[in-house]
Amino acid sequence: MSGSTWTPREIRAVHLDLKGVPPMPRRLVSLLKVFSAAGFNAVLVEWEDTFPWRVDARFRCETAYSLKDVEAFYAEAQWLDMEVIPLVQCLGHMETPLTPSGYEHLREVPNRSDVLNPLASGARELVQRMVDEVIAVSPPRHVHLGGDEAWSFGTHPATRQFVEQHGRGALYLHHVEPILESLNARGIRPILWHDMMVHWDDDSLRRLAAKADLCVWGYAGHPDSTPHHYNTRHIERFRGAGLTLWCATAYKGGEGQSADVPDIAARQENALAWAEVAARFDMKGIIATAWSRYSTHRPQTIPIDAALDSLFLVGHILRNGRMCETPAAFVETMLAQTGEKERFAACRSAMQKLFDARRRAWHDIPFLREQVVTATQDARRRGSGVEMNWLRSIRAALAQGEAAADEARRAFDGLIHPLWIERYLSERLDPIREELLMLEARIRTLDPAGYQAG
Repeated sequence: MSGSTWTPREIRAVHLDLKGVPPMPRRLVSLLKVFSAAGFNAVLVEWEDTFPWRVDARFRCETAYSLKDVEAFYAEAQWLDMEVIPLVQCLGHMETPLTPSGYEHLREVPNRSDVLNPLASGARELVQRMVDEVIAVSPPRHVHLGGDEAWSFGTHPATRQFVEQHGRGALYLHHVEPILESLNARGIRPILWHDMMVHWDDDSLRRLAAKADLCVWGYAGHPDSTPHHYNTRHIERFRGAGLTLWCATAYKGGEGQSADVPDIAARQENALAWAEVAARFDMKGIIATAWSRYSTHRPQTIPIDAALDSLFLVGHILRNGRMCETPAAFVETMLAQTGEKERFAACRSAMQKLFDARRRAWHDIPFLREQVVTATQDARRRGSGVEMNWLRSIRAALAQGEAAADEARRAFDGLIHPLWIERYLSERLDPIREELLMLEARIRTLDPAGYQAG
């Protein structure tokens, strides 16, 4: 895109996904200056279980922020002239409110806490109370209601019958439309993720357009060529229905839930694609998401402080419509200007070493498992020492991972609560430890002498 014709979107938001590796209260506030320096003028805050809920205190995690912490965050954002857009889930990703006992009757599937049953008595009222509580802290211009990835939507006997009679769009709107109207009446514009609307009928899309904006998201490749739900043909249909559109790329979290560091090249490529599409369709806003968990009950992924280089590079693209000409120098300058250079280097180094060690271990584990099966089936295939070679390699990789974990504890001290760092490291290393113990036991049985010697 030519710089002379480039116009940045009205709203360039960065995402704070606080349901995983949440920053310490002081760090939560100081990150806003980093976001502002990176070129963002808004922050999408997914509080989840870190919010100081009064609806039900059981919705809070062990290190939930206090109301004073939240107010300090809003005050800093106001001082920096950054819009805060709170995100409160309304349908899918409802694990935070649906996990505690007493909420089972609100689930689409009784033994799953991820999706709300939109026809259950009290379902909409629960969402409305949560929305009201969050916006009471500081009335926003926009509220994001999530609404994506409701995998079991329409599978409960009652909701299935409703869909058969009226359609999926009608069921979704039956649930969410009164919440949208409540926000509209207060001068607040709601936003919803787009993926659940891809197969809606035109009338349902037009009904939604009058009351909410739609944010199209996708984190790999270009919307023009993707075979997935964010292909440009869907965007064209949404625009044809009169919807005000946003879009979302990612600066971290699009690499898979087991990643420890961002894929910089992939993040830039996707951001550049969305910047072009956003300009083409005159979208209102663009969001750089930053997933810390893929859902509330999944493992944590990529701490913010190990991804600041990607943050700055994606921010540059969304503000200027092009990639940075000298990425390394640009990142170094931005890190120095924001006072983040040394801390970032320590955090990134620890996470890269952890990732490399884990990748080595998981490369070797399947080979050793196959070798153990071979030796178990055929006694003639034992005694070459190959099992012990693989075992030593996995032990060495685990030792490297444990050394990286010690680095991570030091690097993230004061940035993330030790509880979440320890859980992150356990999620990454305990599976390797468990595999190693099982394999050692098998090899000890197959080749006692070789194991003893090794």
